[in-house]
Amino acid sequence: MTMPPIEKNGTLTISVFLSALMLFISMPADAGSEVDNGIYAGLLSKHVRNGVVDYAGFQADESRLDNYLEVLERVDPERLPRGEQFAYYINAYNAWTIKLILTAYPGVKSIKDLGSLFQSPWKKEFVRINGRTVTLDQIEHDILRPRMKDPRVHFAVNCASKSCPPLLSEPYRGEALEAQLTRVTTDFLNQPANSRLEGDRLWVSSIFKWFAEDFNRDVIGFYLAYAQGDLKQKLQAGRDRIEVRYMEYDWSLNGA
Repeated sequence: MTMPPIEKNGTLTISVFLSALMLFISMPADAGSEVDNGIYAGLLSKHVRNGVVDYAGFQADESRLDNYLEVLERVDPERLPRGEQFAYYINAYNAWTIKLILTAYPGVKSIKDLGSLFQSPWKKEFVRINGRTVTLDQIEHDILRPRMKDPRVHFAVNCASKSCPPLLSEPYRGEALEAQLTRVTTDFLNQPANSRLEGDRLWVSSIFKWFAEDFNRDVIGFYLAYAQGDLKQKLQAGRDRIEVRYMEYDWSLNGA
């Protein structure tokens, strides 16, 4: 928004000028444009290595994390282009999850420790977005999954746990999102710790059980789109007889 000049002849009154100034100040930051992830990029580069999160480092830089959360809070995501909006909500989910862990760090051993008998940590209303307070569940299940309809999101959002797909050490960005989603999905599925083919049994993450509908209830079909090398060849050869099994999920903290 361009501020009108104050004319010397006084035709623009002080009240009009102040009204215009207030409108300018109240406009959401970055509305309709690319989100500034600079702070977050620095934090991720500094405190995430191969998916292992240095929560002590994040705690030392918590004021910087808070600054980034304030940047996100001032954005109206509904005015962003689809790719930027998709990236925005992934980054918001991941950054606010780190903030949640820091509320109890170093005493927290699992994100589940931050819940209670009556409320899971994902249902806590603490995420601030454009004047609203929402939950992590709302971001994932009310926005990302139904709106974006891209199963690769399950390999981008991070639940701060060892069995969760690793936290990427860079922010998600609208212009790079397609490549980033493909990369994190491919990396996760081709790691032996996450996919194990034993005879005619394919052991996979429990993510595929919990969100079966997102993968069209076709785990093998999804794997064939992203598997590589020997794993892909064996899946192609034995697709009709391979049985899918699900690994136990390790909810311990994904920190050093």
